[in-house]
Amino acid sequence: MTRLGYQIPNFTYPDATGADIFSTVIDQAKAAEAAGFDRVFVMDHFYQLPGLGAPTEPMFECYTALSALAQHTETVRLSALVTGNTYRNPALLAKTVTALDHVSGGRATLGIGAGWFELEHDSLGFDFGTFTDRFEKLEEALQIIIPLLRGETVSFDGEHYQVSDAFNSPPPISRIPIMIGGAGEKKTLRMVAQYADESNLVGTPTAEIPRKLDALAAHCERLGRDRSEITVTNMLMVCVAPTMEEAEADVREIAAAKGWPDEVVEMVKGILVFGDPDTVGEQVAACMATGVDGITFNLPANGHNTDRIGLLGEIGLAATAG
Repeated sequence: MTRLGYQIPNFTYPDATGADIFSTVIDQAKAAEAAGFDRVFVMDHFYQLPGLGAPTEPMFECYTALSALAQHTETVRLSALVTGNTYRNPALLAKTVTALDHVSGGRATLGIGAGWFELEHDSLGFDFGTFTDRFEKLEEALQIIIPLLRGETVSFDGEHYQVSDAFNSPPPISRIPIMIGGAGEKKTLRMVAQYADESNLVGTPTAEIPRKLDALAAHCERLGRDRSEITVTNMLMVCVAPTMEEAEADVREIAAAKGWPDEVVEMVKGILVFGDPDTVGEQVAACMATGVDGITFNLPANGHNTDRIGLLGEIGLAATAG
């Protein structure tokens, strides 16, 4: 289960374009493995997200990328953080994740969520529907995907999805963990308690995470689930460097590559856990003190500098030890 995860959210790099981009992605995955991370994630999006860049910036299809990363890593588990359920038929997704498990030698994780990026849906022709629609689809999908990943034959006649005597051959090599991403206390965390092995939360550690952990525990109690069976991680977006001056320079470098004005640079610094190892380490320790089981980091400004991944691994391992 995830104790220390590394997500690659950004594919715009100062010195890499076109055919050179993916080699930088490979370098990050290898550096994360060497630094002691136990999971490597990529986003399941087709356009870049607001706050990270323009929609037209580079973005790879995640399962193709993960399968390629499997050939360049040996120990880290591989996952989307997280799959947008609306983008794939659930039976196809079960087959896709099973293929990832085989090509990685049993290292696949299914990270999944309801989907939220409306521009992407509208532009590319995916049905967005209502908030309620997306969560209904997610729950129906889980009732198809999970049994297929566990070697069962599935028939299901839902409002949104139907399968008849569906099977999945060959089955996965490993017991593929199910991670549900999102932080909604009524719907998402109830589904975590009912279906998942892992939960990845977003939210301010001291202000929001303890409340969400309490909500998850309440769902587990009501459903008769042992909360200790579920690994909960918190996502932190970080810019760390050996000194504050170097962290500032890293942000300025990526800003030049993306064409950000000074006001955007200052906004980004305010969003990120930003600074030198001591500053970042204090905030990571505060996150762990909320009661989460682990942390997933990303380095949207300077992950292409693999020395920063090693530095972040040191901070993360220290915070999650014990």
